[in-house]
Amino acid sequence: MNNKEFLEKIKNEEISINDGLLYLKEFNYKDLDFAKLDFQRKERRGFGETIFCEGKEDFALAEIFKAFSERKESVIGTRASLSQFEKVVSLVPEASYNKTSRIISLIYDQSEKIGNIAICTGGTADLRVAEEARITAEFFGAKVSKYYDVGVSGLHRLTSKIDEISKANVIIAIAGMEGALPTVIGGLVNKPIIAVPTSVGYGASFNGLSALLTMLNTCAEGVNVVNIDNGYSAAYNACQINRLIEER
Repeated sequence: MNNKEFLEKIKNEEISINDGLLYLKEFNYKDLDFAKLDFQRKERRGFGETIFCEGKEDFALAEIFKAFSERKESVIGTRASLSQFEKVVSLVPEASYNKTSRIISLIYDQSEKIGNIAICTGGTADLRVAEEARITAEFFGAKVSKYYDVGVSGLHRLTSKIDEISKANVIIAIAGMEGALPTVIGGLVNKPIIAVPTSVGYGASFNGLSALLTMLNTCAEGVNVVNIDNGYSAAYNACQINRLIEER
């Protein structure tokens, strides 16, 4: 909760004085020894903290989610395995898991979604990255429109949807193989595009490096590129742009 919400809850006696003092004790961050949880990131940055789960010990991840749960703070965890989720949900029953995106969600407030972010994929093999982007964007308060499997090998699939896609504030274009989708979209719309190369493809795609280089060398203006398979970062950037447009 933000500062105003905290003070309102104290005023309305929804939070006791003792609980309020405990909340203030961990106002800036909570030190778990193995992790220091930033509870003020939303106040500084506009969006709250996200947990990168891959590589974390199961017990540590579960304790991190428990700490957010105790404060009723919404949070998501990316790149989580099913076994990690099972450990988390044993301590935090409210947590949920999306197997495709590999995101653990802990949601306490459902704010109204604003604007519109279009998420486009070259193929169905890009679905895991696309769903990571979708869930992240929705968590950070954006409306999302999905246009999956509109790759350049069947250009009519894209052109039949391009009028709808062009209505979005921001477009996320996700593709593996040769990574041409963002360039093609960039030549057809006047909106900012965030390109996400994926590690989809045969040997010479070099686990997404080929798509990354294609996107970095695009001839289309207004295409910005994030790291390979990084649907989260694309969604975060898109949400910042989307929010600025809606505030204006």
